[in-house]
Amino acid sequence: MEQFDEVCLNYFLKHQSQLFREKVASSLEEAEEFLEDCMAVVCDSLQEVKDYLDESGADISDMSLKDIEEASEVFTLPDGRYLVVEV
Repeated sequence: MEQFDEVCLNYFLKHQSQLFREKVASSLEEAEEFLEDCMAVVCDSLQEVKDYLDESGADISDMSLKDIEEASEVFTLPDGRYLVVEV
């Protein structure tokens, strides 16, 4: 099971509206539970995000790395990592 650190959880809490119209979490604990339930992943690079999305069956063949970075399900964490939340 993926472990989400405080940087990841805090960022998701503050930016969850990037992907959802309504709040899905209001505390670190709720955020962690939600991300675990969604089987969200943390990637170290955009190439790793692309590989993950490709392996999970997403149709990203026409997407550049910039397009992937701007996708609503990809959260660019302040420390340079990426959180991918597929719903």
